Amino acid sequence: MGFTRTELESYIGATVPDLVGPNTRLLFVGINPGLWTAATQTHFAHPGNRYYPALFEAGIIEHQIDRGVGMSNDDRRHFLARGLGISNIAHRATAKASELTALELREGGEQLRALVRTIQPAVVAVAGITAYRVAFGQPKAVMGEQPDGFEGARLWVVPNPSGLNAHETTSSLATAYRAAAAAAAIVPAER
Repeated sequence: MGFTRTELESYIGATVPDLVGPNTRLLFVGINPGLWTAATQTHFAHPGNRYYPALFEAGIIEHQIDRGVGMSNDDRRHFLARGLGISNIAHRATAKASELTALELREGGEQLRALVRTIQPAVVAVAGITAYRVAFGQPKAVMGEQPDGFEGARLWVVPNPSGLNAHETTSSLATAYRAAAAAAAIVPAER
């Protein structure tokens, strides 16, 4: 499956619904939907995005999800049954996250607080340190577990899985995501 540039551009400003269920224990939070994500209605969808390969490598999901095509209904059921959920800080689809304003990130952060209070996951994992710093007024935040938590949940800031994030590999992403998943009792803790 592929999209032309014109097809993708038709999704600018579109939204993708949160993927959450009644038993969400680990809520992953992206910055905002990309155009491929909006086109497939699947968070973190893009042939170059390493989110699903990292989840699989970490043992968080039990089968591969095609990041180019997006989730099937069976994939969504499996994902939710594992206690996983996905949301975004900002909900407007853009070609690049840099197109978002600081105000959009801050407002999205407030919406995220409300979602977390509602679904009460054990752990929230925000994928992207720069967006986290802006959205939550934490300019000195570093990767990993945050000391103050988030609306009653433990909070991790984890690396963004975009193929544009050249500092990370699928394996380094898997390690970071597994730490958050272990804290949420999705996978066993490493010994």
